[in-house]
Amino acid sequence: MFQDNRVPTSSIRTFVEDTLHIRGYLHTPETPNNDVLILTHGAGSSAQAPLLVALAEAFASAGLTVLRCDLPYRQSRSFGPPGPGDAARDRQGLKNAITAMKKQLSGRIFLGGHSYGGRQSSMLCAEEPGLVEGLVLLSYPLHPPRKPTQLRTQHLPSLRTPTLFIQGTRDPFASIAEIEQALKMIPAKTKLFVIESAGHDLGFKGKGKQQELPKQVLRSLQEFAREVLT
Repeated sequence: MFQDNRVPTSSIRTFVEDTLHIRGYLHTPETPNNDVLILTHGAGSSAQAPLLVALAEAFASAGLTVLRCDLPYRQSRSFGPPGPGDAARDRQGLKNAITAMKKQLSGRIFLGGHSYGGRQSSMLCAEEPGLVEGLVLLSYPLHPPRKPTQLRTQHLPSLRTPTLFIQGTRDPFASIAEIEQALKMIPAKTKLFVIESAGHDLGFKGKGKQQELPKQVLRSLQEFAREVLT
């Protein structure tokens, strides 16, 4: 069901689906193009993250309906990172969000997330190919900081969903060279969009905002979709 949100714009509404355990915010463009982007957050964050809000507004302005949603672990507790047993439930939460959006619109569905949210999105698509038309992975956490041998790449050879990676050159979770090596493991079509001088937060730390980043990500996905999905 939909409920009015307190954000002072009629294009954003709180989205709650009790039977599927979905909680988030739905951005509905004035002129929808029938495509959908589902966005989720990193560990320790939420759907209210400024990066997700800025991206949702940019994509909605281009005609996409955007759902930025809280992962199940964040619905269970208001702060802190996910626990060791949360990942499978978080992936099911993403699948539920996809199911809900397919009931709303019949266009292409893109699934994206920042850091942990992006990793779980890619793992879900590796487990179940064909769920969505494309992935948007922001600051993919290839390994913990200063631990380059602890790679999180086991599922990448099974990833057959076209994937756009957005990565900063100063991200301690993965260098550009490391991401480029990881992309070679993926059988699906991929593209890497590099953000110069950006860290893991992509310039959205605290009150900091990179005004051009959302537009750049939007253009990058539009180009990627034209190259791969048309």
